[in-house]
Amino acid sequence: MPLFAIVVAALAIGFEQLIQWKYGPMGIIAFIALSVGLKAKNTVISGIGAVVLVMLLAQSG
Repeated sequence: MPLFAIVVAALAIGFEQLIQWKYGPMGIIAFIALSVGLKAKNTVISGIGAVVLVMLLAQSG
């Protein structure tokens, strides 16, 4: 079980670094808002994070 937790944490950190590298500080802020909103079960914060991420993805595509 600890190995699984380490692998999941490494993947999360890797994904976070990828978002920051590709989309800059606004991408990391949106990713943090999305994850905090999901963790707290707050739909407003997670919705804001998701909308910002989608806007960043649409802008780069």
